[in-house]
Amino acid sequence: MHSPAGLGMFLYELISRLLSVYSLLILVRALLSWFSISPYNKFYRFLIDITEPVLAPIRRIIPLQGIDLSPLVAILLIDIVIKRVVLAVFSSLFMF
Repeated sequence: MHSPAGLGMFLYELISRLLSVYSLLILVRALLSWFSISPYNKFYRFLIDITEPVLAPIRRIIPLQGIDLSPLVAILLIDIVIKRVVLAVFSSLFMF
């Protein structure tokens, strides 16, 4: 039988890794934006479709001023969520 703390640690690791992969996708999209890529490229369209729901609201709050800082802000926010919010929630629920 598995302990609640073990389940909590598993869920924390899973969510942490998924958010880390999402941060990586945002970084790849930002790097690819420096190059001339066809808007019909399926991989690039996938990156836009998967990351735009997070980046668009950030762009509305922080308007463009020559450089799009939304990927940097998104990655920092995801890092904060991983390190503080998710850990605090799971540690209070499962006490590990």
